[in-house]
Amino acid sequence: MTQDNRASVGVVQARSLTLEQALELDCGESLGPITVAYETYGRLRGRGDNAVLICHALSGSAHAAGFHGELGHSPGWWEDAIGPGKAFDTDKYFIICSNVLGGCSGTTGPASLNPATGKPFGIAFPVVTIGDMVQVQRALLAALGLDHLLAVAGGSLGGMQALEWALRYPGFAKSALVIASTPRLSAQSIAFNAVGRNSILSDEHFAGGDYYGKEIPATGLAIARMIGHITYLSDEAMHAKFGRALKGRGEFSYGFGQEFSVETYLDHQGSKFVERFDANSYLLMTKAMDYFDAAQSWGSGSLAQALQRVAARVLVLSFSSDWLFPPYQSLELVDALLSCHKDVTYLQVESQAGHDAFLLEVDAVAAILGRFLAATARKEGA
Repeated sequence: MTQDNRASVGVVQARSLTLEQALELDCGESLGPITVAYETYGRLRGRGDNAVLICHALSGSAHAAGFHGELGHSPGWWEDAIGPGKAFDTDKYFIICSNVLGGCSGTTGPASLNPATGKPFGIAFPVVTIGDMVQVQRALLAALGLDHLLAVAGGSLGGMQALEWALRYPGFAKSALVIASTPRLSAQSIAFNAVGRNSILSDEHFAGGDYYGKEIPATGLAIARMIGHITYLSDEAMHAKFGRALKGRGEFSYGFGQEFSVETYLDHQGSKFVERFDANSYLLMTKAMDYFDAAQSWGSGSLAQALQRVAARVLVLSFSSDWLFPPYQSLELVDALLSCHKDVTYLQVESQAGHDAFLLEVDAVAAILGRFLAATARKEGA
């Protein structure tokens, strides 16, 4: 993560807005009012001619860029990509990022108070979909006075949202940037999510999801994060970073404690995640990813039929070593868009970083992101 404050948007303020009108969710339940946490960077022109919506991945939040409190403190999760002169250039574009519905970073979710009971929703919070998340983003933009976007962009879960935007609201966003993502999860990805959820559900402190104010299911959530984190890396990246190195010793202990460097790394990742994330939100967000299927939702099982709805220019980026959302899934999306004669650009970036490459390989993709946005702006006369 960059520490070049001169190229940063600087200290930013977390904001929130409450949507009073209840939302009809895909699961059939109604939810409202809904509070949405969001941040903005740059200056708006017109009614959204230069507005870009950034959608975050599973562990992200509305805090995509800049710093909270003071320079250098708590950088945004995409600080390397958003700011003056960066891929999402805040000298040119007005950037919005909101925390998704069901999250745990300010937007209404399981830890929020249920108006009907005065207690946290917990496991009673409705199961949400990617479509529900996008509906809330659309309502937020309307409340902010935006009736169109130059672009919507995101990686991983964020890329699913970007694709859903192009399908649910054709023409609202002039372009969609789908990065390290997929039109639907593979059985393998669903399986990893299921194991992570099972680790949370089987934690002795899960208490049926009603653990707020009590001991939290820290062990289950940490294990879920450890499982997920393995899928974010590649074999090459793990070998280069850890190999078979032992931590703090030169020989085996012949026990079951943490002794390989990769073990202690995963333990650290799990422990840090527990400090900032909610287990119920993890259940919801992984389930939303499992349910996402662009072909089934919009094309009766045919991806090409679904993508007939798309009116946006589409940029699809994949990364060579991403085995969670491998390049063939991006190519499936690209081929279907081409079969519909849609305006699509595809780039596969060579990287050893695995799925996390979309966060780490910013320098490698900054030029293509910048050119794509600039070309869209020229086409729209923005």
